[in-house]
Amino acid sequence: MKKTKFSQLSAALKKHIVAEPTQKKTMGRLSDINKNKRPISAFAERTLQHCNGGATYAAGLWLKNHLENNGKLVVTIAGALSSFQVGVMLAELIRQDKVHLVSATAANHEESYYRYVAHSHYAYIPRYTELTPEQEAELRDAGLRRITDTFLPEDESVRIMEPHLLKMWQKAQKNKERYFPHEYFRRLFSEKLIKPDLKANPNDCWTYAAYEKNIPIVIPGFEDSTMGNIFASYTYDGKYRKDKSIVLDQNIMKSGLEYFTLLYDWYIEASKKHPIAFLQLGGGIAADFPICVVPSLKHDLHLPKVRDWAGFIEIGSSPMSYGSYSGAGGKEKITWDKLSTNSYFQIIQSDVTVAFPWIAAVLLEL
Repeated sequence: MKKTKFSQLSAALKKHIVAEPTQKKTMGRLSDINKNKRPISAFAERTLQHCNGGATYAAGLWLKNHLENNGKLVVTIAGALSSFQVGVMLAELIRQDKVHLVSATAANHEESYYRYVAHSHYAYIPRYTELTPEQEAELRDAGLRRITDTFLPEDESVRIMEPHLLKMWQKAQKNKERYFPHEYFRRLFSEKLIKPDLKANPNDCWTYAAYEKNIPIVIPGFEDSTMGNIFASYTYDGKYRKDKSIVLDQNIMKSGLEYFTLLYDWYIEASKKHPIAFLQLGGGIAADFPICVVPSLKHDLHLPKVRDWAGFIEIGSSPMSYGSYSGAGGKEKITWDKLSTNSYFQIIQSDVTVAFPWIAAVLLEL
């Protein structure tokens, strides 16, 4: 009966249908997975078969195969994933040469550093939805900046790093030098200006792993961050600024335009010998900025041969509506020439903190 039903379908439809895998008796009980050398991956293979779970495992397998076949990977991180300790997984992927460029919101980038210096000062409030406006104001007055369920301790993180960065900015201005935002931050590591919090594991800091591996970091929209706001305040020379003892030149900070042209060079060179895949964690500018490098190389620089993105995987919870980039599907990206019809794409409608650990486990062969 089953074969008869499927035989009535068109060839175009049948290619989308996958037969249910046979449940072999040799698989044993689920608890037998403890004996496997890679128990987490084995558990994922056995249990993540449908819906978002199935899409997550399929994406992990595709990425694993991509990397094993000489591929490179761009990872983009949005929201407050660094405050939510995405570095536990991302840093290890970087160390194992499975991530080759990171595009992050400026907030995510700096929050990786804040976790590094102030981990023990962070705290959680799991039932944050029950807070009253008055309680939120109470947290504000105590200097506790809430990011969903997590408090960012500003005095122990932002204000610890600001004096070091200010000296760098002043020196750059004196010497008429210009650097990218992440290059200033990296000097905090290279010049040993900051130390990890005594209760922090420096191995969990993805920006430190990226510094050690010297992989490129792209930070579109630096001004849209705490340290970006602080830098802007030092460049303001308007009538509302009372203390003008320090006024910085905005041009000591390289711009988003220069980050984009950096992407031109990186993508062309990297794609000469490697297919490049795209793993988007969350939405927004961190992802839309770098993915546009391919259509721009084609349509703006008019290069005759540009390698398409080999694959696109997005984990996000934004609905596909109102022209939101964050919720746009892979097929929509084809119309913008961000993806080709041959690019692998998988949209996982889920929370990054739920789905990304499974993908990381598959890639790390855990």
